[in-house]
Amino acid sequence: MDLRELRYFVAVAEERHIGRAAARLRMTQPPLSRTVQQLEADLGVTLFHRIPQGVELTEVGQTLYDDARALLEQADRLEARIRSTAGRATLTVGSLADTAELVGGRIASAFRRQHPQVSVRFHEADLGDPSAGLRAGLVDVALTRLPFEDTGLRSHLLHAEPVGLVVRDDDPLAGQASVRLADLPDRRWVRLPADTDRVWREYWTVATAATDEDAPMRTIQECLQAVLWNGMSALAPLDQVTPAGLVTVPVTDRPPSRLVLAWPATRPSPLVGSFVRIAAEVYRRKTGDAAAAFGA
Repeated sequence: MDLRELRYFVAVAEERHIGRAAARLRMTQPPLSRTVQQLEADLGVTLFHRIPQGVELTEVGQTLYDDARALLEQADRLEARIRSTAGRATLTVGSLADTAELVGGRIASAFRRQHPQVSVRFHEADLGDPSAGLRAGLVDVALTRLPFEDTGLRSHLLHAEPVGLVVRDDDPLAGQASVRLADLPDRRWVRLPADTDRVWREYWTVATAATDEDAPMRTIQECLQAVLWNGMSALAPLDQVTPAGLVTVPVTDRPPSRLVLAWPATRPSPLVGSFVRIAAEVYRRKTGDAAAAFGA
């Protein structure tokens, strides 16, 4: 076994579905399936039961999962210590769509003052990955928005923003003070990719019968331009900057979108802890609350 195989196995075990695990790992399903099958063959055991909904761990699979998680965490800690000792400490920050633009500037200067020797890398994810690289193990901490399936993650709230309905300024709803999605007649809604996190997709879209013309969209601008050019409807935070010709009407039957910092629930590096605390302080949260949220 190597670490790559174990990371693939852990992703399938946590997602309980080959397709979702492949999406999380940013790879196609066939090589992921082959890796799992080869791992089972090498060990001479069955790690997963195949069920209609996906897969579930066997008893021996659960044993491997528990130990694999611990081993991967230890490997990550070892890598971090080596990098730190070598003077090349690196923090990789994930951002969802425009979140880095919204808050990155506020955090950057404060973080640089406390960690001038740390190299910070950014990974920008599209709307298909609300974890902004966390699920795939690409980043240490992420600036993103809830809700999405956050099992195995911890988060700290930076800001909660009400949600609005984005329509063209000539739409009959454009002049309304507010709307309820439950009261709206049938409309053409923007769609996210089918393999997008279910909780995320259900929050930001409205289930309707899609046509062949309604291609899934992965970026905020794709969604906004679909509204502007094709008269579709979309949901967005009320503070979302939109092109001329669009109006955002407050929605009263959706809870606010939460701008958060998220990180793996397993023990993160001290740099992640510092990043979370600095960001929380920037947002005028009490230092004690930030430390409690992080578990420091």
